[in-house]
Amino acid sequence: MKILKIENIKKIYGKDDTKVIAVDDISFEVEEGEFIAIMGPSGSGKSTILHIIAGLDKPTSGNVYFYDNNIYEMNKKELTILRRQKIGIIYQFFNLIPTLNVEENILLPINLDKKKVDKEKFEEIIKFLNIDNRKKHLPNELSGGQQQKVAIGRALMMNPKIILADEPTGNLDSKSSQEIMQLLKEANEKYNQTIIMITHNLEIAKLANRIIQIEDGKIV
Repeated sequence: MKILKIENIKKIYGKDDTKVIAVDDISFEVEEGEFIAIMGPSGSGKSTILHIIAGLDKPTSGNVYFYDNNIYEMNKKELTILRRQKIGIIYQFFNLIPTLNVEENILLPINLDKKKVDKEKFEEIIKFLNIDNRKKHLPNELSGGQQQKVAIGRALMMNPKIILADEPTGNLDSKSSQEIMQLLKEANEKYNQTIIMITHNLEIAKLANRIIQIEDGKIV
């Protein structure tokens, strides 16, 4: 089943002499359970595409359909709920709350939604991520790889329809990068988790089921 349709997306910053076309008429579709890598050099527009898909940045023209619903026809509240309940976002710099421990960071979206915590699922996820012995640790007591695992756990805990990963290994050493990529691959296979990942690294992109290569805002 088609989960996402990106239709003729264009994003322009500035005007006249300062005009920059960051994304130039991009279209593609995503099926449930796909693991897609959007790959390109720095400045190619790949992160802008991810932010537009997440509803964090509005395109100059074009549409994004999430299960046939145009997300840019939603109001601000509807878009916020969509991101919190249906879209998991993993950032390069983790974006954990420094004053919350591992358990509290992972459960934060559920608590914000005032939903009941599925403790069995929580235990399954932290065991899957191999951070079950770090539940009460604060982010500054963890390695970079462990912090990224917490970010993945936070995304998985909401059982999102899609995970958007923005350079998830960009701030990690090679050993931690391999471990994080293996976990994303396993999440895709074990939970049939749909994933769109941004990367500039071909070896990392090869772990996805499909690669979309971007240069100068266009699919090449």
